[in-house]
Amino acid sequence: MNNNRSTLLPDRAGKLAAIGVALGIVIILLGMHRPPICPCGTIRLWQGVVESAENSQQISDWYSFSHMIHGFLFYGAAHLIWRRIGFVTLSPVWALALAVLVEGSWEILENSPIIIDRYRSVTVSYGYSGDSVLNSAADMGFMALGFLFAARLPAGLTIAVALLFEVFTLFMIRDNLTLNVLMLATPIESVRQWQAAG
Repeated sequence: MNNNRSTLLPDRAGKLAAIGVALGIVIILLGMHRPPICPCGTIRLWQGVVESAENSQQISDWYSFSHMIHGFLFYGAAHLIWRRIGFVTLSPVWALALAVLVEGSWEILENSPIIIDRYRSVTVSYGYSGDSVLNSAADMGFMALGFLFAARLPAGLTIAVALLFEVFTLFMIRDNLTLNVLMLATPIESVRQWQAAG
């Protein structure tokens, strides 16, 4: 393993900081009155039906793959900032905690009325009502898993896995991270119709 890559792995303090940030995000989401678990009252490891009231409510779903890719991307950004640019004075062992902070900030934004309404109006997620806190916490966990995966394996393999995830979820549910970002930022009606036809 290349020393430049391994220095981005968190030490014990970095891991505790990442867990502390995640707990802080969970407290904020609970303060936003997000449901702690699925309103259906059950907890499942996997929810495979996208057009379901339990989507984004359980521990994992098709979008868990996207959150792992977030981790790949955050690791790549941290690698660029700490190893290539080299101007950051903060120790790179805090990179995972910062990645959790960014992912958690997205979870807060994603569960705000403005983003929930945006999903409903421009994507195929017509009935989207936001995530349960359990799902948001799991999303942060999947991102951290992706970050740690990218920290330990060659960049080429990480990119190949990200592409595999994108193609796989596109085939399975006609959606993936790329389309999700595209449709939120610049909705294309023909893409939405194609996704809805699945």
